[in-house]
Amino acid sequence: MSRTLADSLERRRLVVLAGHAGDLDAAIRHLADDDEAVRACALGAVARCGSLTSEMLRVAATDRSPVVRRRAAELSASSEVGFSLLALLDDDEAVVAEAAAFAAGERYEGGLDAQGGDSLEDVLERLSRLVCEHPDPLVREAAVAAAGSIGADSGLPAVLAAMQDRVSVRRRAVVALAAFDADAAEEALLRATEDRDWQVRQAAGELR
Repeated sequence: MSRTLADSLERRRLVVLAGHAGDLDAAIRHLADDDEAVRACALGAVARCGSLTSEMLRVAATDRSPVVRRRAAELSASSEVGFSLLALLDDDEAVVAEAAAFAAGERYEGGLDAQGGDSLEDVLERLSRLVCEHPDPLVREAAVAAAGSIGADSGLPAVLAAMQDRVSVRRRAVVALAAFDADAAEEALLRATEDRDWQVRQAAGELR
């Protein structure tokens, strides 16, 4: 093992321990570490100390490393601080956009954002774009699941569009449809009972 790698692993270990020990100063010192994995661990350690701020998340969301940006998205899912997810939902890296979509579903569940972040319509516009346009199916799955978790009427067109996607996305879309009280959702569920995939058919049958 190279000395550089060994040093990085040791710093990661120390940062994780700092988070568990409540050593906030040590965690904060490593937010600007040269190693992306250490910076991501430091962000988690600060959160474990209960001291994560919107500014820390904002800086992490613009980090040069997708590892750190993804960690910012993950932590924002359960954070109680105000934070904009829009840039992370627009991120070029699929792993970041997927984590941000999940976070959106958590933060805006039921159509509310208790943390006071972005407007609901802006979030749903980004999620709808991911569902309909993103090349990575994992991102499309996360986005359609988030639209279902939010359950706002403006998210329904994207969920309906997802019913024409690959099977893994269709399965997510079927579950998401249950959140909408609309004739179009009921009709889509009925059509899904005749889907070529048995799991889609089964899920649709259970939800009708």
